[in-house]
Amino acid sequence: MIIPSQKKKTKKKRNNKNYYFTSAHEDAIVKYARSSCKKERTDLYIEFIGPAFNEMVDKIVFTYKFTNLPNIDSLREECKIWLMTILDKYDPNKGSAAFSYFSVITKNWFIHKVKRQQKRNKREIDLGNISKRYEEEYLSTDESYLTQRVEDEFWKSFYTELKSWDVSQMKENDTKVYKAIIILFESKEEIDIFNKKAIYLYLREITGLNTKQIVNSLKKFRKRYSSFKQSWEGGML
Repeated sequence: MIIPSQKKKTKKKRNNKNYYFTSAHEDAIVKYARSSCKKERTDLYIEFIGPAFNEMVDKIVFTYKFTNLPNIDSLREECKIWLMTILDKYDPNKGSAAFSYFSVITKNWFIHKVKRQQKRNKREIDLGNISKRYEEEYLSTDESYLTQRVEDEFWKSFYTELKSWDVSQMKENDTKVYKAIIILFESKEEIDIFNKKAIYLYLREITGLNTKQIVNSLKKFRKRYSSFKQSWEGGML
């Protein structure tokens, strides 16, 4: 009996090597972060960093199916510009590889855009199609709507209060955290400022301080925040 020869099945190795974000690109970002020379930074961005960011953003959009977002082409370009503006916030001394750092930030940026779009979709109610029996639920007497309005007014008022604080009386770390909080408030449409984990991540990135230092400063600010909240709830503001 002749047994037909069986061909050995060879598994094709998946090539996951990253050709567009190599050690040369990592080194370029580190040099950029440590350089104070405008020309050197521009050259590094044009030759290495810009092309790598372009490829990285495109691949993340495709991999995580962010292509379903409206105006995705515009968002792609917006994200690339945003990455350029935060380049100097990368600290190579913290041990995080540039590729990992900017990949996570890019993915989170698009996730936030998805969440914003989902909220927008929920709000876009076609008033012409709302039947009479649902009118009371969705219009101005809606309790959740009123609650949101009150909450928005509170944070708007607190932001005004925050801007009035005297920075000259603060210690160095407190000043850094204070200015970072102002940045977060001013960027609240772009980031999730009510996500506690995200807040600490953003504060660390902006200030360059560690979590313990940030917490110490926030404890001082929390007293003033509690005082403001008490006055607000008591109708004194």
